[in-house]
Amino acid sequence: MSLPSNVHVSRHPCLMAKLSRLRSKGTQSREVKSLVDDISTILGCEALATALTPVDGPKDETPIGSGLGMVEAIQNLLPEPVPVHHLGLYREPTTLEPVEYYNNLPHHVSSPGAHASSLAIVVDPVIATGGTCAAAIQTLKEWGVKKIVVLSVIAAAEGVKRAAEEWPGAVDIWVAGVDAELTPNGMLKPGVGDVGDRLFLTIGK
Repeated sequence: MSLPSNVHVSRHPCLMAKLSRLRSKGTQSREVKSLVDDISTILGCEALATALTPVDGPKDETPIGSGLGMVEAIQNLLPEPVPVHHLGLYREPTTLEPVEYYNNLPHHVSSPGAHASSLAIVVDPVIATGGTCAAAIQTLKEWGVKKIVVLSVIAAAEGVKRAAEEWPGAVDIWVAGVDAELTPNGMLKPGVGDVGDRLFLTIGK
């Protein structure tokens, strides 16, 4: 099928799956509204990426991660609901190295008959030193995941490089922006502050 050069047909797999669901006569009204919204979101992202010219925003200091703030958006984009598992990691303040305090991966201690997901989507709003992201990648690798996609709002160049090198053959990292500097306590500069604190109003606690 030949189309004019200014007609762009999305080949995004999530969009194609949602369009297929929309075509179904059995799809209920509530889901139709949701599907149209999701398809519009994906198409809008693709269109605006080519139609607009990015400009730098202000780079002043941001008030001082929480992946929970990204989960719903990703779930909404996927054609079918997927299980959400949680890895709790924090940076030790002195060494800035990751410490795991929670892990609810099914059978995360290897055992006969345990099966990991073939693809894991990791949502990590801020990749600073890259330590916690790299630790999450290593945990998922040991669990048996075959491929990992990391989605991050912003990353430090040094940190995202560290995370990407953890398992280069199986990990893709997508970020919205990269900052060049890290402060001595491992925060991005200018960065976006502590995303978890800003989402859940826990600044100062």
